[in-house]
Amino acid sequence: MYRAILLDLGNVLIDLDFSAGYRALEGLCPYPEAEIRRRIAATDLAARFETGLIESCGFHAELCRLLELKVDYDRFCAIWNSIFCGVLIPESMIEGLARRYRLVMVSNTNPIHFEMVRRQYPVLRHFHERALSYQVKAMKPRPEIFLEAVRLAGCRAEECFYADDIPAFTEAARTLGIDAVTFESTAQISNEMRRRGIVWE
Repeated sequence: MYRAILLDLGNVLIDLDFSAGYRALEGLCPYPEAEIRRRIAATDLAARFETGLIESCGFHAELCRLLELKVDYDRFCAIWNSIFCGVLIPESMIEGLARRYRLVMVSNTNPIHFEMVRRQYPVLRHFHERALSYQVKAMKPRPEIFLEAVRLAGCRAEECFYADDIPAFTEAARTLGIDAVTFESTAQISNEMRRRGIVWE
């Protein structure tokens, strides 16, 4: 029944701690973490970056103006990437899935984050394809990114199993016919897969 496994990146494949990035910025600008979050959230800067409407250097420059940041590009990238905390789904499981199914990553992300993750997390090498928001020019829950993931999977939406940590995104995928589950833990998602006959061992 299932020919493809679609997985989110952040908080599904790799654990995220956004607070770590905000805290690292605190000492480089006049604002505390809460105000940094508020200022960024009040703009469309992050959305433009994650839909490929602004390049990495332009994002750095605009964020520096917004937060009155005093940090060069390379140091900023290191800080921006400090949110990644480690792998949640064991590589052995991902490798086993990749041997049996078309494995597609579906992520709202940006080139600074993705290039670092690609270099530092070898688990990504098992994915056959990637539907990344900054390349697709659409972020979840927009249907375009899910439709691109299904196209890359090379099968029908009904033949795809998808896991994401955000309920609104799993619901958006379901409206397109994808069997989608909200990720809570590795044990939970393993049980969901086994219940459907999806195997990796």
